[in-house]
Amino acid sequence: MSQPLLRLLKHVHRLRLWLVAQLTFALLGLARLLPARMAIELAAALGQTLGPLSSRHRIALENLRAAFPEKSEEELDKIARGMWRNMFRLGAEYVYLERLFDFDPDADEPGMIEVEGEEIFRRLYAENASCIFFTAHTGNFELLPVCAATFGLNVTALFRPPNNPFIAKKLLSARRTTMGHLVPSKAGAAWGLARTLEDGGSVGMLVDQKFHRGVAGTFFGRPVQTNPLLPKLARQFDRPVHPARCVRLPGGRFRLELEEAIELPRDENGEIDVNATAQLLNDTVERWVREYPDQWMWFHRRWEIRHPPRGTRRTA
Repeated sequence: MSQPLLRLLKHVHRLRLWLVAQLTFALLGLARLLPARMAIELAAALGQTLGPLSSRHRIALENLRAAFPEKSEEELDKIARGMWRNMFRLGAEYVYLERLFDFDPDADEPGMIEVEGEEIFRRLYAENASCIFFTAHTGNFELLPVCAATFGLNVTALFRPPNNPFIAKKLLSARRTTMGHLVPSKAGAAWGLARTLEDGGSVGMLVDQKFHRGVAGTFFGRPVQTNPLLPKLARQFDRPVHPARCVRLPGGRFRLELEEAIELPRDENGEIDVNATAQLLNDTVERWVREYPDQWMWFHRRWEIRHPPRGTRRTA
């Protein structure tokens, strides 16, 4: 293919990304004109209608059939449609993120947010602890860094930008207003997180995405490759690792859960076993997803493997 044609195709692709970004910004701007509850419910209704029409719906159903062979097609379709409601809600909630977090431990009436593990947040703050937090794409996971900041915890989060660079730039700017420090997941990200831990800070990351050339393991009984970054950081800096998740509740409410630090498997030398720890992360996320399957993104190609994994999984 000639160089001029390649340049033209590149410009056309970039134009398409720009147009998609402008449409996205326009829809979010329109959402700002509506009351929060109305905009979020409208987004959920659109998700339930439009999501099943996309090619990703087929991927979601394939993944659901493999994960839950005991469920009927009707049950799986209901989970998939609930997932689309959740994902479109999440998009609309970006506009109202600061207003959604109304947690007040001294309030007489419960608000939109309830926190399970409040005493852990307060203890970690009082001890000025350096920790590693992990979560998954469940509920509105974006509320977790906001919650940590509310309790005074300074957490540097690993952030995977969207593939659309125009949306990524806007989103990164918006996130910085409420979520503290962010490290985009690209070359050099590991060094940024390591520096934070070395300086006595805390870091957080999502652990349920595919990672080519990751360590071998299983998720819902199927082979996957998992990013070894968290286990390697835990081994290098010997920091406690805390699971945290967001659960979407009826009535537009949320429960944010912070668990006590988990015991990480170690090898015969007493060092943290990277492969076994990666599997422990997978098992934790699987437990969460099984409990609320419609709150996880089943259209994600979590089980896609393109390269041979780095060794086989060892058990604890």
